[in-house]
Amino acid sequence: MNETQLRQRLAEQLQESGDLRSPQWRAAVETIPRHLFIPEFFRSVTTPEGMMWESVTPKSNGIDEWMTLAYENKTWVTQIDGHIRPSETEKPVPAGNPTSSSTLPGLVVAMLEDLDVSDDSNVMEIGTGTGYSTALLCERVGSENVVSIETDADLAVRAARAIHQTGHQPTLITGNGLDGFPPQAPYDRIIATCSVRHIPAAWISQSKPGATILTTLSGWQYGSGYVRLTVEADGTASGRFLPDTYSFMLARPHMPPPVDLGDTKEIDASQPRPAVIHPDTLHDWTAQFIAQLAAPDAQCVGKSVDGGPWVDYYVDTTTGSIATVTPQDDGMPLVREIGPVAIWSSIESAITDWRKVGSPGIDEFRIIVTPGQQNIFIPAHESLTWRLPQ
Repeated sequence: MNETQLRQRLAEQLQESGDLRSPQWRAAVETIPRHLFIPEFFRSVTTPEGMMWESVTPKSNGIDEWMTLAYENKTWVTQIDGHIRPSETEKPVPAGNPTSSSTLPGLVVAMLEDLDVSDDSNVMEIGTGTGYSTALLCERVGSENVVSIETDADLAVRAARAIHQTGHQPTLITGNGLDGFPPQAPYDRIIATCSVRHIPAAWISQSKPGATILTTLSGWQYGSGYVRLTVEADGTASGRFLPDTYSFMLARPHMPPPVDLGDTKEIDASQPRPAVIHPDTLHDWTAQFIAQLAAPDAQCVGKSVDGGPWVDYYVDTTTGSIATVTPQDDGMPLVREIGPVAIWSSIESAITDWRKVGSPGIDEFRIIVTPGQQNIFIPAHESLTWRLPQ
């Protein structure tokens, strides 16, 4: 298949899946050449040494295979550990931390559809990434109405090159997207392709009354909720969570601090109690999000003590509090807690209260943002209210 046919096939697949819902966005997908934005990428492969990252380039795989893969409805990793690029390695790279990617086209398009733009909407995008979503926005609302901000200077240069190849000239900024871009404000729409722990104040202040903010809220336990807010004239905003289970990498300023467990003798020697909820409960998307809301400064780190079972350590670096959850061969896991914040007890209490009201799905959650605080809540249930960290 040639390039045009590949774009048409991708558009057809996205329409069939329900991600693509309007003729305007279909025209954008059929016009913007995704392969320009991923001239090289990684794919995961299983080797005798475990999962590794294998580079895919026109040179190593041939133009036909590379082009075909570029138009699959898949997320392709474009950077590992903040600096490793596919062209810099000929052999598979041991599993590392993906730090940039070309997001699943279906997710990109679905979010753009949810943004509900009009022909002349003034849009600010947080996280240019490869530039593919930026180019789609330009095709839909015009380059003069698009600002896109990327924190990684190297990624920003490559994205700009690809975007300009499509004939579009949006305002491209290298910097902290959480600060927005005042010179082109106020905005009708703000969309983030990274996650945040709270809604940045700059996004609110740089929005028009009635503007839409579309983002994912995440945190240090990697729970995630996809939320759409409407900004009011008084500088507040409110909204609801959508049912889709989307997640993105955290914005770099919102990344967690490093955790060094160090000597764990004190917590390991503390008096245990049986857990009220099993940690497997947190495999549920909504339950994991609630756990994060209940203990927003906690991070989970696994460790085996003296060759024993794998123990989950929940560490709050802001207060020095620690909780451990240790599995047992029979019965509920054992919980130990030290420090001023009872981490696992807070999680258990939140999950228990949520279950008492019927375990409502994440699409029943709401958010209110004021200059002083940001709260997530479930209407009609006073105990199910959580304040986001600032």
